[in-house]
Amino acid sequence: MLQSLLRIQKTFACAMAIALTGCAKAPTAQVTPIDSTPVTPGEWKLTWSDEFDGASGTLVDPTKWVVETGGGGWGNQERQYYTNSASNSSLDGSGHLVITARAEPATSSLTCWYGTCRYTSARIKTQARFEQAYGKFEARIRIPRGQGLWPAFWMLGNDIDRVGWPRSGEIDIMENIGKEP
Repeated sequence: MLQSLLRIQKTFACAMAIALTGCAKAPTAQVTPIDSTPVTPGEWKLTWSDEFDGASGTLVDPTKWVVETGGGGWGNQERQYYTNSASNSSLDGSGHLVITARAEPATSSLTCWYGTCRYTSARIKTQARFEQAYGKFEARIRIPRGQGLWPAFWMLGNDIDRVGWPRSGEIDIMENIGKEP
């Protein structure tokens, strides 16, 4: 499937999230696609990276990442509200991005599709910041385990806002249902 999706020369943007089970409109910034000429394996050249090497508690680089917020369920009846808070997504000072799902008090002022949000987490993406049609996409990811957790690292077609999902295409690099490690 990867080969067939790439043959139609779509460009993809990456996204990461930790969802609690139970894409917003892109900014208007202009995106310049990276050279989409196919590369022979062994001739790779780095075109984009984020080593997350900022100080502990630092938010992700806004020139590379878009932080999505909201508690609308995201098509999966997700039970958390995605925030732009460092308590849900920040660098640890040792070259890691830490995305944390947190239980919220019953008195939370955040509203989810089911009522008062009981959980918060983070969802970040490169949409309108980076896209590429061909290449090798990789990440070093340590995932949580547990009922209700669903961490993921995936790519969607850059035309998601125009044609919607699933027509834009999706490549899951890593998706894990926490109860099934």
